[in-house]
Amino acid sequence: MSNTELLFKTPADAEWWRSSVIYQIYPRSFADGNGDGMGDLLGVTQRLPKLAELGIDAIWFSPFMKSPQKDAGYDVADYCDIDPLFGDLNDFDALVAEAKRLGIRIIVDLVPNHTSSEHKLFKAALAAAPGSPEREMYIFRDGKGENGELPPNNWPSVFGGNAWTRITEADGTPGQWYLHIFDSSQPDLNWKNPKVLDFFDDVLRFWLDRGAAGFRVDVAHGLIKREGMPDIEVADTTMGGAKPESEMTLEELEIANPYWGQSGGHEIIRRWRRILNEYDDRVMAAEAWVMPLSRMANYVRADEYHQTFNFGYLETPWDRDKLEKVVTESLVEFGKVGAPSTWVLSNHDVIRHATRMAYPLDKLPKQGDGIGPNNPQPDEAMGQRIARAASTFMLGLPGGAYIYQGEELGLPEHTTLEGKYREDPTYFRTNGERVGRDGCRVTLPWEAGVNESNGFSSTGKSWLPQPDSYRKYSRDLQEGVAGSTLELYKRLLKVRKDLGLGAGDFRWAPEYQDKNTLAYINSGVLVLSNFGPDAVVVPAGEVLATTQHDLLVEGELEHDQTVWIKL
Repeated sequence: MSNTELLFKTPADAEWWRSSVIYQIYPRSFADGNGDGMGDLLGVTQRLPKLAELGIDAIWFSPFMKSPQKDAGYDVADYCDIDPLFGDLNDFDALVAEAKRLGIRIIVDLVPNHTSSEHKLFKAALAAAPGSPEREMYIFRDGKGENGELPPNNWPSVFGGNAWTRITEADGTPGQWYLHIFDSSQPDLNWKNPKVLDFFDDVLRFWLDRGAAGFRVDVAHGLIKREGMPDIEVADTTMGGAKPESEMTLEELEIANPYWGQSGGHEIIRRWRRILNEYDDRVMAAEAWVMPLSRMANYVRADEYHQTFNFGYLETPWDRDKLEKVVTESLVEFGKVGAPSTWVLSNHDVIRHATRMAYPLDKLPKQGDGIGPNNPQPDEAMGQRIARAASTFMLGLPGGAYIYQGEELGLPEHTTLEGKYREDPTYFRTNGERVGRDGCRVTLPWEAGVNESNGFSSTGKSWLPQPDSYRKYSRDLQEGVAGSTLELYKRLLKVRKDLGLGAGDFRWAPEYQDKNTLAYINSGVLVLSNFGPDAVVVPAGEVLATTQHDLLVEGELEHDQTVWIKL
């Protein structure tokens, strides 16, 4: 294939999810409707018109199901009810109805790898005997050592510490151990038990019947554990292994970390897809942290997930050659299985890209660790410039795009949050050594200076305090202001929709680039990014959108800027 050849072509009559822009809401932090300092469904419903103005197609909600909130809702105690923190099922129904009126679909977060330790199924397992049907819903094992005092294997928890906790049996004696890849309050389900499959069939149908457009599936690559659950040679909570993943065979990848990416999980996905196919126009998106992208593409084959988050793209720094490589690889590998690529830069688990992209790569904490007061502090102005350029580059690509709440305001990470406010289990399980993900989960500023939370709540209360800098990023200060990040996003999404770029045809455009610039053409629109250091002359054509708001046709595009031009 030559570098000017068409690399990707969207199928005719493509389904909505192939080109959609999906906005992620972290319910605790989007908008508080009742003034208690915690975001809720009422607050979201009240602010929906603002999201309609932004131009999104759907909303993906992080979990709002009933939960003790040990991990901000990713520890579910009842899959078929709303946690009182966020409202009730009537609030959900009202939200779906108002969203539908505005042309917005609602996608629900599904957490199938584990339940809360407060779930009735786990309580029943604790009360039952070893080997009982109740215990078989989860992963219980006898310990090693003379008296079973050692964990069954050396698996580490993603949040720090060991992935096993020993229970006390009903008679008061030390008992079996249960697996929790995450916090001890999140016991892993046994997905080799047919009763677990049946249970989740009912959960899916409950939300689909209630009007959900589909599901984002948490830890989609972690349901099946390797047979025998062997020790990990190199204990690593990421995909990890003794050599780079790109050099491993599929079998080596499965052995390297026996609780991520096991091939047996695909049968579960196909079962779920058959359920969604019973309904009209629904979608499943996978959180599958598996690499390389050729392996990730296995999760979006025609009878499996519709989408999977492109973490290879998310983790790519603002680097010309690396971006060219990951975009090409994404379009080729996902295209091989007839799926669209998705594009994403931020979410509730990673450092916001307005901070991450300006942070020194050699000092950047690993995914999930966060930046705290004791880390080197970022260059905020550089982060804003690069983040806007990166977002503009991304939103011109064909396929599905995800926006994390607040990135349309240019929100940076809260990097100086004090320990007394933190709630991420990572912070506590590592005694503060890893500060965790709270910095990207801080509440949104809506109206500057109206109160301490800048309009997040009517009372000024906020479950996490905003940094002082958030006031200047408030939505009301950006609305209608030429050159603001909010107006840039509105413009990008409007042009993207008007010209069908999400369902477009893609090729690289080397005729418009040099060693410091990267250019592609999507359905007659040239997207040109300048990585610097020198300014470059922009080709003739209509400027449709630009991060450099004073840019004129055939003017100069400065470093770390992106422009869309109609050729």
